[in-house]
Amino acid sequence: MGLFALVGCGSPSTALPPTEGAFDYQLGATADQLPDGTPLDVVVRDATAAPLEDAYNVCYVNGFQTQPGSDWSDHRSALLRDASGDPVRDPDWPDEIILDPSTESARAAILEVVEPVIEGCADDGFDAVEIDNLDTWTRFDAISKDGALALASAYVTAAHDLGLAIAQKNAAEAARLAHDDLGFDFAVVEECGAYSECAAYTDVYGDHVLQIEYPDSLADADLAFEAVCADPARAPLTIVRDRDLVGQDDSAYAYAAC
Repeated sequence: MGLFALVGCGSPSTALPPTEGAFDYQLGATADQLPDGTPLDVVVRDATAAPLEDAYNVCYVNGFQTQPGSDWSDHRSALLRDASGDPVRDPDWPDEIILDPSTESARAAILEVVEPVIEGCADDGFDAVEIDNLDTWTRFDAISKDGALALASAYVTAAHDLGLAIAQKNAAEAARLAHDDLGFDFAVVEECGAYSECAAYTDVYGDHVLQIEYPDSLADADLAFEAVCADPARAPLTIVRDRDLVGQDDSAYAYAAC
């Protein structure tokens, strides 16, 4: 772990990411530097990847939907089901099943699977975790908001107990509550420029927001990346990446930074 700003939201103290330097979002292929050779200061990688030496490393953990390849065979009660009793899949990511943290027993089952992943992030040397899909309670009416927030609070406790900072992922409407009441330390946000909601995060987390935009959603919004960079509400570390986060040797690779 590098020398980063310490905050007191947890025990032991956790470190917030830098607010300047080179940032990359690498949930797909990984690289130790940018294509022009610039070393990375902040990087987000999947929990199955190794952290980058001499950088601030954020570990991606899917906390509210199943991660492809994870085993939920002993925790089927934690899966959201439709009226027919079939597991509900994310329409945008059909290989992910929605978790239902509405009851205490379901939350306990979810934590049995996800907490070891968070522990693995700490053991591997990551500085922080981002917990994805906090917003499922806004997308699926059957999920209890209180249950989702209780699970989020449990993730905050688990991360802080391991010395990890924890990032809110998306869910602009919950930013103030996530920071002030639940104890999230910073935010990792996608497409806030495309959807004109960056201020919802930066008003709460200040400069401690990592912002990722995608070419397709910028095009849909008829918004140039230069306009995103000119937005006073954007995060200091703002990048555009290709949607599939492919490797630098792929023709679909895209990267730019403000």
